Amino acid sequence: MITIRPANKRGHANHGWLDSWHTFSFANYYDPKFMGYRSLRVINDDRIAPRMGFGTHPHEDMEIVTWVLSGELEHKDSTGTTATLYPGIVQRMSAGSGIAHSEYNKSGNPLHLLQIWIEPLKNGTTPAYAERPISKEARANKLALLVSPDGRDGSLTIGADVTLATALLSPGATVTHALKAGRGAWIQVASGKLTVNGKAIETGDGVIVEDEKEITLTASADSEVLLFDLA
Repeated sequence: MITIRPANKRGHANHGWLDSWHTFSFANYYDPKFMGYRSLRVINDDRIAPRMGFGTHPHEDMEIVTWVLSGELEHKDSTGTTATLYPGIVQRMSAGSGIAHSEYNKSGNPLHLLQIWIEPLKNGTTPAYAERPISKEARANKLALLVSPDGRDGSLTIGADVTLATALLSPGATVTHALKAGRGAWIQVASGKLTVNGKAIETGDGVIVEDEKEITLTASADSEVLLFDLA
């Protein structure tokens, strides 16, 4: 079963310095049909103006993954971590019992990122931070694992029964993913045009896949896609 969540049906908030599209209910946007999907709670498609950003704010009991699509993000948090993220670096922050962080676009160029929240298996864990670079070659016309519960294939570990993979697809390229019984998948199109099991999707669309043994993604244009496999 394939269910498409069209990009233009997402929640939208434009604060001037922040232009954000919400895949699921978030802040002042509420849609009872889209409170999340399984343990996936937030996918915010954020564009942050130059020299603007989020001041220090707290989180707890959430696994937070950040994936920069263009520009650079400066991150600081209460674990003492300072980092600069750019396309090709995946960040995982385990909020656990409580963490505070800030996120800024200190450059003179726009910043575009996806911020993802996933509900953890356990609450109250020790806050933690990790990041990992992944090359374009590792993602070229194949799915590359970004996060997983066991850290396999060099991926970042996450305290949830979720894997997240990404691919950069050229026109005509196809990738497949086997979906075990009882699990579901969410596909997020960061950019481009492609099909999922024959159904057309494009930039900003999200897709629920259930009761399918295999997921087949075929690009008709240069595309970047994220695939979540969830318990």
